[in-house]
Amino acid sequence: MNKIYEGNGIFNIIYQITHIIYSSIISFVITEIVKYFSLSEKHAIKIKQEKNINNLDKILKEELKCLNIKFVIFFFINSLLFMFFWYYLGCFCAVYKNTQIILIKDTLISFGLSLFYSIFINLIPGILRIPALNNKNRECTYNISKFIQII
Repeated sequence: MNKIYEGNGIFNIIYQITHIIYSSIISFVITEIVKYFSLSEKHAIKIKQEKNINNLDKILKEELKCLNIKFVIFFFINSLLFMFFWYYLGCFCAVYKNTQIILIKDTLISFGLSLFYSIFINLIPGILRIPALNNKNRECTYNISKFIQII
C-alpha cells in the first residue's frame, strides 16, 4: 500500500512482479494439495484392478465410503475458505477503495501467469513424447517427459 501511495496510484509492474510470482507459486502449491486430496483416480484404479469377484463388493463399498468422506471434507473446507476469502477481499476493498483497480490488475496477471504455466508444463511432456515414438533412443526421451510430467 505504501508503494502505491508513493507512486500516486500508478501501477508499477516491476515492483508487483515479485508479488505476482509469489502468489502464483503459493497458488500452485495449494492447487497440488487440493488435487491430491480431491482426485479419485487411485480409488477407481484399485476397484478396476481387483481380480477376485468375491472381494469386489467389499472393496467397492470401502472405496465409495472413502470417496464420500473425501468429497464431503473437500467441499466443506472449500466452502469455508471461499467464504473467508470473499469476506477478506470485501473488507480489503472497502477499506482501500483506491486500490481496487490495482488489485484487479494483479489478479488478472497472476491468473494469466498460472494459465501460461499450466499450459507450458502440460505441453512439454506431450511434445517430448512425439520424438520418443520416432527415435531409436525412445526410452530416454520418454523418461524425460515422464519426469517433467511429475513436476
